[in-house]
Amino acid sequence: MSINDALIEKLPKTDLHVHLDGSIRLETLIQLAKEYHVELPSYTVSGLRETVFKPQYASLVEYLKGFDYTVAVLQNEVALERVAYELGLDNQAEGVRYVEVRFAPQLHVHSHLTLEHVLKSVSRGLERAKNEFNRRPEVSSGAEPPFEFAIVVCAMRFFTEGISEYFDNMLKIHRFSPEKRVFSLASLELAQAAVRVKRDHGLPITGFDLAGAEAGYPAGDHREAFQFAHTHFLMKTVHAGEAYGPESIFQAITDLHADRLGHGTFLMDTSMISDPSIEDPTTYVSELAQYIADRRITLEVCLTSNLQTNPKLQGLADHPYSLMRAARLSCTFCTDNRTVSDTTVTKELQRAVSELDLSLEDLRRSIIYGFKRSFFPGTYLEKRRYVRRIIDYYQQVETQQFGTAGCADAAS
Repeated sequence: MSINDALIEKLPKTDLHVHLDGSIRLETLIQLAKEYHVELPSYTVSGLRETVFKPQYASLVEYLKGFDYTVAVLQNEVALERVAYELGLDNQAEGVRYVEVRFAPQLHVHSHLTLEHVLKSVSRGLERAKNEFNRRPEVSSGAEPPFEFAIVVCAMRFFTEGISEYFDNMLKIHRFSPEKRVFSLASLELAQAAVRVKRDHGLPITGFDLAGAEAGYPAGDHREAFQFAHTHFLMKTVHAGEAYGPESIFQAITDLHADRLGHGTFLMDTSMISDPSIEDPTTYVSELAQYIADRRITLEVCLTSNLQTNPKLQGLADHPYSLMRAARLSCTFCTDNRTVSDTTVTKELQRAVSELDLSLEDLRRSIIYGFKRSFFPGTYLEKRRYVRRIIDYYQQVETQQFGTAGCADAAS
């Protein structure tokens, strides 16, 4: 049974790893830049594709350059709500039924915009997209499952002056503290804010993340923030193994209680191990993978983004997903940044099918993992009912395509 593009588009999907500021429509970026007097290298979509948001990047630094422009236009409630709303619509248009939008709220806080208002604006935009979609007859009648979303807040491993007014103030106020201590305090403040805003305003903030360069900025520096999130029942995901070795992943799941891992690209790469105390890298990597598999810690795999930011990967043939699949790790495919990587969930799955020889069973497992390992904002029983509806609908789509459906419950 062949997997075609029409099937992938029709299937219910998730995106558990998508950055708000990396997924703004270019037309919207141009309009907001003109409105808020943000200078862009071009004011046409084709021009921005040539100069900033490219198919390929020379380095991670070049990849991240686009965020200078997107963050600059997301400095008020109207812009944040609009971009969140449009991101919801873009996901719905390609069959994504559940999305977890992540971003670093502290990049948008300044003297005229509080952290509470930043979070409420993004939630308001996504909620509007959700309500519009769920009023459709095929959804309200129960024939199709509804669209749901959650918010994951990102702490930063490090920051420098000029990145945001909020972080500038942190560095000034704590100018006699070691920089790493300031980074740690900023993360703790975000964790405390996320818990408070979720409680006081009922926002679907369900996850806490750590983003930024791994090398030189270990996850352990943010242990206090993640312990607070852990104590207050926020789920945890950590960018780890994207540009550093297995030790970074080990620290994420032990020191930071990670429930999921962002990327985990170099989980099985012994050449990336730098700790001299690890005498047998092969055994270390094998046992680490076994530990992750046994606890069903899910890897948020972003194929296109990984190729664009990791020079070691010359093509998808070099991507470790095949090793992850062989180890039966829990993996789900995500976009990372829809605009910066010029991708969608559908495109990511199409690439996996065509270039990684994904079978129908592999496809089903990866998609259902996304729903089962989500940081769903409802209760456990509500999540079970929602996932059941998704599985039933998934089987219905398969039956329409092939005349018979496999057992989507195979993803466990």
